[in-house]
Amino acid sequence: MTDHGTRAAEARKGSPFLSTQQAAFYLGLSARTLEKMRLTGNGPRFRKHGRYVRYHIADLDA
Repeated sequence: MTDHGTRAAEARKGSPFLSTQQAAFYLGLSARTLEKMRLTGNGPRFRKHGRYVRYHIADLDA
């Protein structure tokens, strides 16, 4: 099992904006859990880039 530091380093490769799958991996959650959190307003801040949902790493860390 990987620790949070390894997941963070892996997710930070490239853009600071992560997809739902990448953000879920970063947080150690399932993508479905993150989607449910987004729909109920309990999850981390997200942005819409066109039709895509993106999470900024700084928002996930907060």
